[in-house]
Amino acid sequence: MPLRYWGLILLLGIGWGSSMFFNEILLRELGPLQVALGRVGFGALGCWIWLVATGRVRRVGRPFLRDAAVFGLLQYALPLSIFPIAQQIITSGEAGIINAVTPVMVVVISHFWPGGERATLRKSLGVTAGFAGIVALALPALNGGASGAFGALVFCMLAPACYGVAVNWFRRFGRTDPAVITGWSLGFGTLLLIPVVLATEGVPEIRLWQTWAALFVIGLILTAAAFILLFWLLPRVGATTTSTITFITPVSAVTLGVMFLGEVLLASHVSGMALIFLGLVLIDGRLVRRLFGPPRSDPQPGG
Repeated sequence: MPLRYWGLILLLGIGWGSSMFFNEILLRELGPLQVALGRVGFGALGCWIWLVATGRVRRVGRPFLRDAAVFGLLQYALPLSIFPIAQQIITSGEAGIINAVTPVMVVVISHFWPGGERATLRKSLGVTAGFAGIVALALPALNGGASGAFGALVFCMLAPACYGVAVNWFRRFGRTDPAVITGWSLGFGTLLLIPVVLATEGVPEIRLWQTWAALFVIGLILTAAAFILLFWLLPRVGATTTSTITFITPVSAVTLGVMFLGEVLLASHVSGMALIFLGLVLIDGRLVRRLFGPPRSDPQPGG
């Protein structure tokens, strides 16, 4: 694979890891749901500008609109609200580590999803390691009596669960252009968030230039441009290679939190991240196959 593709994967991983950092910047002036609306709304704007500019706007049917609305709720409106809500209590690094559990939740939900992929022994061990990482991350808060922090960590787990359902729901779109799906889904996510934000947090009042800058980066770059780049990259490198982005995002989130937000890197963060990484390695499977060969329990192509 060309080196430039690895550079793009690294760029996406660092970028999506930094979204937790920008959430912290936005939370200094905005409510958590306003943060979510800003990201999803700017993301929708950027994506639709690109769709119009590239001539990809086409008529779609009602079934597509229904599926896009559900996907917009699961992939954007809900999880991108959950993270800033949780980050009022937990650190950006902890949120980034929990976000890395997404492939683990995909395996669990796909196993029970009608027509979904059944988990093998190797993937089941990966799921176990991933959840052990979350336990390692959450135990210090529970043992220290910080019930609010423990509750926020558990609440934050709902975001990867949403992503796990969204990945399986995505199959309903068939061969539809993923960029078109993203544009419509971000649009529906915006429409779903607007009344909730107005009813709970009101109209945003932005006075700081840092807030506008963070909205520009997290919405137009880390949402619209990043997903457009992802869909361009995916057919060129494959889904398995693209999934390595997951290994980069928590490291990016933790590093930025320590360097610029004064967050402290604890032993629980390191152990939790290590266990989650072990789970991702087992779920990914390439390193395991290289070291031990394909397990008998894994179905072989054409078998």
